[in-house]
Amino acid sequence: MKHPDDDHELFDRLEAEMAADSRPDSGGEVVDLDKARSARAESADPNARPDADPSADSNAGRSGAESGDPTAPVMVDQPTPTAAGPGYLGRLLGAKRRAVVPVWLRSMAELKTASAWVARHYAHSIGYHALRSPVYAVRLTLQAPSGAAKFVGGTMRWMADREGEPVRLAAVRREDAAEYLKLSRQRDGRVRLRTLVTVLAMFVGLGAALAMYVLAPGWLQAVSVSAVVMALGYAGQKADDPVIHRAVELPKAVKLTSDIVLRALGALGIPAINQAQSKGRDGFEFTAPITRDGPGWRAQGNLPYGVTVTDVIERRERLASGLRRPLGCVWPEAVSQEHTGHLVLWVGDQDLTNAKKPQWPLAKGGFVDLFKPVAYGTDQRGRWVDVTLMYIAGVIGAIPRMGKTFLLRLLLLIAALDPRAELHTYDMKGTGDLDPVGDAVSHRHAAGDDDESIGYVLADFRALREELRRRTKVIRSLPRDVCPESKVTSNLADKRSLGLHPIVVGVDECQVLFEHPEHGKEFEEIATDLVKRGPATGIVMLLATQRPDAKSLPTGISANASARWCLKVMGQTENDMVLGTSAYRRGVRATMFAWGDKGIHYFVGEGSDARIVAGAFVDAPGADAIAARAREARESAGLLSGHALGETPETVTGPAYDLLSDILAVVPADEPKAWSETVVARLAELRPDVYGGWDAEGLAAALKPHGISTGQVWGKTESGKGANRRGIERARITTAIAERDGKRDAG
Repeated sequence: MKHPDDDHELFDRLEAEMAADSRPDSGGEVVDLDKARSARAESADPNARPDADPSADSNAGRSGAESGDPTAPVMVDQPTPTAAGPGYLGRLLGAKRRAVVPVWLRSMAELKTASAWVARHYAHSIGYHALRSPVYAVRLTLQAPSGAAKFVGGTMRWMADREGEPVRLAAVRREDAAEYLKLSRQRDGRVRLRTLVTVLAMFVGLGAALAMYVLAPGWLQAVSVSAVVMALGYAGQKADDPVIHRAVELPKAVKLTSDIVLRALGALGIPAINQAQSKGRDGFEFTAPITRDGPGWRAQGNLPYGVTVTDVIERRERLASGLRRPLGCVWPEAVSQEHTGHLVLWVGDQDLTNAKKPQWPLAKGGFVDLFKPVAYGTDQRGRWVDVTLMYIAGVIGAIPRMGKTFLLRLLLLIAALDPRAELHTYDMKGTGDLDPVGDAVSHRHAAGDDDESIGYVLADFRALREELRRRTKVIRSLPRDVCPESKVTSNLADKRSLGLHPIVVGVDECQVLFEHPEHGKEFEEIATDLVKRGPATGIVMLLATQRPDAKSLPTGISANASARWCLKVMGQTENDMVLGTSAYRRGVRATMFAWGDKGIHYFVGEGSDARIVAGAFVDAPGADAIAARAREARESAGLLSGHALGETPETVTGPAYDLLSDILAVVPADEPKAWSETVVARLAELRPDVYGGWDAEGLAAALKPHGISTGQVWGKTESGKGANRRGIERARITTAIAERDGKRDAG
């Protein structure tokens, strides 16, 4: 917007320079304004006088030190030519081209979705009115006499020129005889003409009716009479009781305009915006027209200098009030490719929580390939958002009652629809929310936090770590042309002989495991290893917690999870624990979600920035139906196993060995220290089926959950030569056993 003072800027500068040059010893000077303007246009120095010498050997553009005059002004900006900035070609190269074809038309999936919505809309309207058409016909027939009376009365009033009667009566009240006579003559002419027209129409109409009665077939007579009766019935309906109602109530939302956006931004209380608007400026620079974007409006532009999109997001409630829209309709966003002051404002027609969601494509049928993207929810604009569950580890965080468990169950249902996937589902809350998946298809499943369930999960985690080690060896042994990227692919997962099928582990309320007083450290160590190395071997971990802090969600896990889902949280710490460090500062704030925004979350994954997504809602009966379809597919392929078949592993209560006791058994009391390689060899002799294949690194990893670390130990080789190698101290083993047994006795 052009400031009204811009036109006077030149004259203000001239007056200031004239005042500066008017020293007592210099005398007055008359300035020719035309010459001054032309001189200023030719000069790039804002401090140069109109009569300055523009020759090449002048001191223009030089500082006081360079010119030898200490009183000369110091130039900060270098002089620029009149044609500043990039040339025409440079501007074209840096221009941003808008898409010729809209996004929804370029995506076949979105085109199909939009076409289906339109088809369902009109199919519903046609079916709605077709079913009620007999009722419409009866009501219109009953109202036909009233409509005929209205038609005759209206015709008579038109013939008598009743609409002009108030004007004629007003002339009578004013006793204006001339005007009354003029109006009377006008009325007489109208009445004569209208009477003639009415009589002619009556004769034509009666003649046409008589001809149709004599000449027309019976079906045409019936259609004509029905049409006349329906028309008279429609004319006779009451204004407050229409016969035909709307089949679909379309949302009525006010069109978003620049004035509304500026008014809302001015109501945020941001000083820079308010100062700009108080001086007659807009306080917001629109960089593109306001357009329709899905079921809403999209506005984008630049905020004033120093104002960031985060400042607007923090005042989302005020913004919604300024727009006079529900809070769930207003979604300000930042753009990662732009500067932090570039705002994208999307205003929906309906509250996101109340807007009708499209049906989840997998709700009624279909299967998935976990190595390919699968739609799991919609964004604010109603477009499907995909997730690829392979090669990731995921974290879900939220306060209670916001849909965290439902979201985890939705992701597990997606995994279940790939018959190759082996599911390990654990509901540590114990309410049975994951039972539809667990009982139908899961290889391992448990619910609750009792000792038996904890032992079951611990045994499975240990088995998963061994499976991880086995898979790394298999992948390493495969030829390069079969496994070129050293990771599991969909083709490798199809080969049952390799055992590289997808394994998806879902744990709800994972803090129960990581905060366990006895096994918490081991759970953390195994889970961290699975999160870091599991994705490449086809093992996926999905952890959900309602306490996203450092204890319930260890930093080694949260820092390596590539997929994050964050529903409403209460503070910045919890927000950044789930969404990543500095997410809150970048404006990605799950704290802005309201209590009613259940199932709505920020999703970080799929190689893009954080997006607001509403997960597809699948209730318990729907989850049972999908899980039953997944079980049937596994039964057909012969891939159903474990818990889903009723099998109970023999080691559900934990391992049949005690590592610490076994170490004491192979390291006698007269040997205070021992090398790790020596200990591993002795353990392999003691229990070959358990410790066979262990190495020094495996021993160190197994001792870490017990709080025991390996270090440099002095010893002698077989030749009698002394050397320092990694090893353990027997005293630490005995201390760890004493502390463990003491805790058990205390418990």
